[in-house]
Amino acid sequence: MDAIVLLREDHKTVEKLFKAFEKADDDAFAEKRRIADQVIEELTVHAVIEEEIFYPAAREAAPDTKDHVLESIEEHHAVVWMLSELADLDPQDERFDAKMTVLMENVRHHVEEEEKDWFPEVRKALGRNRLLELGDRLEEAKKTATRAPLKVPSAAE
Repeated sequence: MDAIVLLREDHKTVEKLFKAFEKADDDAFAEKRRIADQVIEELTVHAVIEEEIFYPAAREAAPDTKDHVLESIEEHHAVVWMLSELADLDPQDERFDAKMTVLMENVRHHVEEEEKDWFPEVRKALGRNRLLELGDRLEEAKKTATRAPLKVPSAAE
């Protein structure tokens, strides 16, 4: 699978989780906790593989996307801190749903920019073979990527 297809699949997985969270009853605390925990893991792994593998390769192949990469890393920074807060927040806390809503808004904005504005440019710059090779590297990296949001590289930046 090529790298952009893999990243889009991750986006779809997370969007399905967001929709499940939005459909959950207000008092479905165990379900919301389970969904939030899945979101935390999915987004943490996704951020790691983008920051460590995909962004550097994209930036090298398409140097004029540097500003997009830097903005994306800053968006990741905000998201991983929200993820770490969600991980420690009781789903019955009055801020839990609000924090999840802000997270979803941020991630949806980030995904839209990547998929509409940036991925087409990167696809052109990298080409099919390089994207396939990167896809293999991303899949392999997912297996060992941290599941701890504050261990994502952008958390410290």
